[in-house]
Amino acid sequence: MTDRRAVRHRAPAGAADARTLPHRPEVVVVGGGIAGLTAATGLAERGVAVTVVEREDELGGRVSAWTDRLADGSTVSMSRGFHAFFRQYYNLRALLRRADPGLSRLRPVADYPLVDGEGRRDTFRGLPSTPPWNALAFALRSPTFRVRDLLRLNARAAAPLAAVSVPGTYDRLDDVDAATFLERINFPPAARHLAFEVFSRSFFAPPSEMSAAELATMFHLYFLGSSEGLVFDVPDSAYDTALWEPLRAYLAGLGVRFRTGTEAGSVARDGSRWAVDGLAADGVVLAADVSGLRSIVSASPDLADEDWRSRVLGLRIAPPFLVHRLWLDRPVAPDRPAFLATGGLDPLDNISVLDRYEREAATWAAEHGGSVVELHAYACADEVTVLRKQLVGRLHQLYPETAGARIVGELVQWRRDCPLFGVGDFARRPRVRTPFDGVVLAGDGIRIDLPVALMERAAATGWHAANCLLARWGLAGHELTTVPVRGRFAPLRALAALGG
Repeated sequence: MTDRRAVRHRAPAGAADARTLPHRPEVVVVGGGIAGLTAATGLAERGVAVTVVEREDELGGRVSAWTDRLADGSTVSMSRGFHAFFRQYYNLRALLRRADPGLSRLRPVADYPLVDGEGRRDTFRGLPSTPPWNALAFALRSPTFRVRDLLRLNARAAAPLAAVSVPGTYDRLDDVDAATFLERINFPPAARHLAFEVFSRSFFAPPSEMSAAELATMFHLYFLGSSEGLVFDVPDSAYDTALWEPLRAYLAGLGVRFRTGTEAGSVARDGSRWAVDGLAADGVVLAADVSGLRSIVSASPDLADEDWRSRVLGLRIAPPFLVHRLWLDRPVAPDRPAFLATGGLDPLDNISVLDRYEREAATWAAEHGGSVVELHAYACADEVTVLRKQLVGRLHQLYPETAGARIVGELVQWRRDCPLFGVGDFARRPRVRTPFDGVVLAGDGIRIDLPVALMERAAATGWHAANCLLARWGLAGHELTTVPVRGRFAPLRALAALGG
C-alpha cells in the first residue's frame, strides 16, 4: 500500500481465540469464492471451527481455474477469464497475503492499452499516480479528448465524479443510468467508448443498464480516490495454482474443512442453532452467487422475514458473457500487450495473450511454437456460435498475424451468473447483516457502504461477514482498508450537494 490517504476501518475488539470460550462456535460458509474464502479466513484465524461448502469441484468462484482437455487430447488449464488485481484492492490482497505474504505469485502488467473502432489508442503507461493529475493527464493525452472538451464539460453535473461518498453518491445517482449521466456531463462520445465504457462493461452490463452511482464509485476507486495508480497485477500461473490451492492449504492448517462438489440446498433452524442441509452450526455465511443465494433463501422457510426475502429474491443477474480461449500454432507479434481493452468493436471487449504472463500457457506456447489467446465478450445479446465467429474476426482485424494461424484447440465459457448493478438497485440490495442472528451474507452483489467494487467488494463483504459473527461471540475482528470514503476535493463535494 502506497496511498497515505487510504482509510483503515477499525476492527471490533474482543478475545483472540474462540477456543478459550465455553463453547467453540462452528460456522458453515456456503460458497468457496473470494467472499466465502475471506469469511472462512477471518473466522478460522480466530479459532472458529469452519466448514466451507462449495458447489463446484474447485475453489475461487468466478476466479476459479481447472484442468481441461483440447480436442487432440492434450491437457490445458482453463478459467472463466481475465481478472485484474489492482493495487487498491487492499482487502483482497490481505486475503492473498495469508498464503503468499510477499504476493510473489502476482506480477505487474505495465500497461493495458485501449483501442476503438477508429484505431485510436489510449494508454495508462507513465501516468502520474496522484489525483486529480492522473485523470487530467489521461484525458489531455487521449486522442478522443481535447482541451476544448474539458472546457465544455458540465462542471455541476460532473461534480459527483470527484465528490464520491458512500452511500451519498447512491442517493443522488442510483436512479440514473451511466449512459445518461455521461451525456449530462457532456463527455465526448468517442471518449465515452474508449474510457468509461471499457470500465463499465467490466461490470458485465452495458452503460444503458448500469447505475450511474456504480460508475461514479468506480471512477473514485480507480482514479480520483486512490494514489495507487492504474497499474494492476495478474497471477503468474493459473488461478488454482497461484491463489486457491495455497490458500486452501493455509486454511486446512487452521482446521477448515472443505466439502467441494456439494451444493447447499437450504438453511433451517436447529433449536438455538442453524443447520445447512443437516450440517449443524452456530453461524452461517451465505456467500453463494446470486442464483444460488436466491435458491437457498427460497428453500428456507425459517428465513422468514418478508422484506428481507424480497430484497434477496429481487437481486438481478447481468447479461451473459463469453470467454473464448484459443491455442494457436504460431505466436502473436512480440509487441502485443498482455491485455488489450476495446471500445466500439462489438462484440469484443478485450484480448488477453496468456502466454505473456501465465506459466501454463507459456509452457504450452514454448512447446508448440504457438500462443494462447483469450477473447472476452460482455453483456452478450447474440448466441454463442455467432459470437465466436465475430470474436475471431475481431482478433484477425486487430492482430492480423493471427489470420493465418491454425487453431490447435479452443474452449468456451458461456456464463450468466454475475450480479447486475442496475439502475435503482442499491437501496433494495441486501446487506451483510440479516434479520437472523447468526446468518450473514457476503459477495460482490451484497451491499456494503464502502468504496469497493468487483473482487474487492467480494473480499470486503467477506471480512465484514466474519466480523459480524465474531462480534456476536465476543471475538476480535479484522481491520478493513479502503481508498478514502469521500472525494478529496471539498469544493466539488459542495457543488455535488447542490444537485450536480
